[in-house]
Amino acid sequence: MSVTAAMVKELRERTGAGMMECKKALVASNADIEVAIEEMRKSGAAKAAKKSGRVAAEGVVKIATSADGKNVTMVEINSETDFAAKDATFLEFTDKVVAKAAELGSDSVDELMASEIDGESVETIRTALIAKIGENIQVRRITQLSAEQGVFGHYIHGVKIGVVVNVSTENADLAKDLAMHVAAVSPEFIAEKDVPAEYVAKEKEILIAQVADSGKPPEIVEKMIGGRLRKFLAGITLYGQPFVKNPDMTVEKLLKSENADVLTFHRMEVGEGIEKKEDNFAEEVMAQARGE
Repeated sequence: MSVTAAMVKELRERTGAGMMECKKALVASNADIEVAIEEMRKSGAAKAAKKSGRVAAEGVVKIATSADGKNVTMVEINSETDFAAKDATFLEFTDKVVAKAAELGSDSVDELMASEIDGESVETIRTALIAKIGENIQVRRITQLSAEQGVFGHYIHGVKIGVVVNVSTENADLAKDLAMHVAAVSPEFIAEKDVPAEYVAKEKEILIAQVADSGKPPEIVEKMIGGRLRKFLAGITLYGQPFVKNPDMTVEKLLKSENADVLTFHRMEVGEGIEKKEDNFAEEVMAQARGE
């Protein structure tokens, strides 16, 4: 499989490494980006293993809750520019969209677009909005959550990050505080038990490679790997992270003090996973091809 400029670009964004370094890694990995990242991390070439989900689109995240607080709807609606995302007509449209999505109780965007608001389909309203604003407007995704136990807490940071957290108790303030924490720190899992075994094994493999040439005794190396793995797991799990409002305690200790558990959480950020065009990258590739 040949290495393309798009692959090089993606690897650069995810690792922070130089273009030629990324190209060499892709060639060595037979154009497998994930393998290239692993090998670059093992060798220390990657400056950062950035998470995928690059924010590229503009728009807003909207949240609607049912009267009893047991059902939550979260929707992402995109525009091309931040300027359009602040337009009063656009924001009125987003309010109607999230209300309709909550009424339907479905996570199907197609079903939402086919439904009607004031006698017109949402798709017709969207099309008219595009003509008025002059930008492409998209309803990108919908998340529907229901609580069988406890309550939901939700939080929107600005307009671009929305979080919903379900805790096992009726402590709404705790749930909201945790939603703020998730918005700020973005954990990937609730607790260590939720991290897939293959995920842990892959990270341990990388850690072993990083200390392989340390020259330290095997028992010391094992302790080093164990310590780094525990730190890694604490960083990606909600329970293991220091609580943002009180970094002296972990989220797990906070929950124990409240006799509560987190049952689920969902974080939605505008534009994550959508790649934004960078006009100067093509020129950079051309310059490299010319040997400049």
